[in-house]
Amino acid sequence: MISFTVTALVFGVVFLAELPDKTALAGLVLGTRYRASYVFAGVAAAFALHVALAVAAGSVLTLLPLQIVHALTGVLFLGGAAVLLMRKGEDEEEIRKPGNQSFWKVAGAGFMLILVAEFGDLTQIMTANLAARYDDPLSVGLGAVLALWAVAGLGIVGGKALMKRVPLVLITKIAALLMLALGVWSLWEAVAG
Repeated sequence: MISFTVTALVFGVVFLAELPDKTALAGLVLGTRYRASYVFAGVAAAFALHVALAVAAGSVLTLLPLQIVHALTGVLFLGGAAVLLMRKGEDEEEIRKPGNQSFWKVAGAGFMLILVAEFGDLTQIMTANLAARYDDPLSVGLGAVLALWAVAGLGIVGGKALMKRVPLVLITKIAALLMLALGVWSLWEAVAG
């Protein structure tokens, strides 16, 4: 059964953490050059694969004693918050243009770009942490993949307009504060439990 609360929490945390990421910018650039639906298909498939790997890794962590899992996820959340707060503006990466505009070429370019750029990324690590923390792989996986797809869609279709209205610095700080709160909460549970 899927927990709406866990899904919504994961969605919010992953969404905010992914917005300032380089892949949102890459989606924006790809979306300006190619048919948006083709780009989204490739990007969405790559994000689904990343979430599946992260949830599987997080589920393995649930085999450890609960206090160790809380301590580990707390430290990783605090580390993620620190990474977000110390992050400087990321440079736009040069994206190679496929030779033609066919579905498979464009979707393949989007898939490969996200597959490589997101491997071991902060949001993938966060998703593994959340899967370990809540021991609810379906809810965590659903929240994470929907958040990543939402950011990709925003980046591909309307990223420029969003970034003009909401400062990237503000989005990054909100994501960092959420991760900081989750980290402190996890560490408190490790000590109190």
